[in-house]
Amino acid sequence: MGQVGRQIDFAPGIPEPRALDVRWIHGSPSAKHNTDPDIQVHAYDEHTYILRQNMAIDYEGPFLFLLFGNARAVLIDTGATASAEFFPLRQVVDDLIARWLGGNPREDYALLVLHTHAHGDHVAGDAQFTDRPGTTVVAADLSSAWSYFGFDGDPDQVARVDLGGRVLECLATPGHHEAAVTYYDPYTGWLLTGDTVYPGRLYVEDWAAFGRTVERLIAFAGTRPVTHVLGCHIEMTDEPGVDYPIRTTYQPHEPPLQMSTAQLRDIRSAIEEIGDRPGRHAFPDFIICRDDG
Repeated sequence: MGQVGRQIDFAPGIPEPRALDVRWIHGSPSAKHNTDPDIQVHAYDEHTYILRQNMAIDYEGPFLFLLFGNARAVLIDTGATASAEFFPLRQVVDDLIARWLGGNPREDYALLVLHTHAHGDHVAGDAQFTDRPGTTVVAADLSSAWSYFGFDGDPDQVARVDLGGRVLECLATPGHHEAAVTYYDPYTGWLLTGDTVYPGRLYVEDWAAFGRTVERLIAFAGTRPVTHVLGCHIEMTDEPGVDYPIRTTYQPHEPPLQMSTAQLRDIRSAIEEIGDRPGRHAFPDFIICRDDG
């Protein structure tokens, strides 16, 4: 029987928002002289981490999330680069797990790898974990991911993933991508929205589905204490309505990663304003790019 360590209470009540005034790595004027780490690691608390990929490795500079429960941790997304040499995600995750287990000893601790959606900049590092002991990698494609969550039988359900006392609520949220999933963590109050909502270009694959998703997120957040809405990119500048050009690898004037439930309502208002007009529509905190014609 595996050793049972101290059980952490992940249901202490209403989560208190912690400051996220982080200076994220944001690229360098010259990639040749880049001195940022391959992966920036920010400890939101002792059981919750945000990772950002170096933009010199891939211009997407995606954010990833590592959450610990009593029985297993979950890594949400695996970044934009497959090579462990250039993007040592498994090494960083293994080191964080080892450090966490040093303070919270237990045996047979598992890792679950999930995704916000199946675009390449969110799944490229999956292969680094396929041979890792005690690890389950759930593929991000529609059939695999939605079967895992049970969305193939009922896409309107709220699925639950238990990490051991820390239970994530998971929603099917198509629009940007057919297999998009949003995660809510009651312990931190985070709403993890992937590429559906973030301070940048919101590319919409299915306009009708996107509208329904935004309505669902607003309704869901209205019944939960949400501290931060966290997507997977920053593409805006700190000038309202102005983004960095695609493939930019140096973004020295980024706004914060975190957004709010009020900004979800701003997106709903933007959807209403756009109506049936395709194209690129700039708003102060985001840009909606409707690609479905």
